[in-house]
Amino acid sequence: MAIKGCSMRIAVSARAVVLATLSAALLAGCANRDSIHVGSIPDDYRTNHPIVVGERERNIDLPVASSAHKVSREQAQVLAGFMEDYDVRSGAAVRILVPYGSANAGAASAVAAQMADVIGRQGVPYSRILVNSYDAGAPDVSAPIRVSYTAVTASVGKCGRWPSDLTDTAANKHYANFGCAYQNNLAAQVANPYDLLGPRKTTEIDPENRAAAIGVYKNRGISREFNSQSEIEY
Repeated sequence: MAIKGCSMRIAVSARAVVLATLSAALLAGCANRDSIHVGSIPDDYRTNHPIVVGERERNIDLPVASSAHKVSREQAQVLAGFMEDYDVRSGAAVRILVPYGSANAGAASAVAAQMADVIGRQGVPYSRILVNSYDAGAPDVSAPIRVSYTAVTASVGKCGRWPSDLTDTAANKHYANFGCAYQNNLAAQVANPYDLLGPRKTTEIDPENRAAAIGVYKNRGISREFNSQSEIEY
């Protein structure tokens, strides 16, 4: 009886080992299938070319003729447009870099002072307008005046990466530059980069407008605005 009991226990143990082995094989097969399935999905272009929100320097170069003695109307308009996105509350300094040692150094110095007035009229405190100089590098060139300031900007890395042949699609993945231009355009069109980080606080309601809308609904009436735009006569 003892021998028979031992053989039964051995049979049960062997059966348990077989079941465990089959379960492991089935799980391994599922894992392999999932791996192949996931590997066939192309990479997300938003992962390859993420939009990054951070502080960056914005700058513009304004050419100045050697004969100029004041800021032109076109220069003032371009400069005002450049400063339109400047956030007065940010406290960022606006730098005006004036060339020296160039053919237009004298003219650039006079124009830069008037550019500071243009920037001041855009709402930037004069205490935040810094005028510095830079070496033009050659006395026979007409170097531009550079205006710059730092601001929180949405941006994407540089496009134009072609590390491999476009016809190499055996891995069923998109090419490296795929989606880069789209992401750059989207980042450039966002008016407020902080909108990419999260939603804004809900604005306050208009109680007068809400009361009027509820009143029309309760009376089951049709608003004049709807009637004027509707092609159906009620």
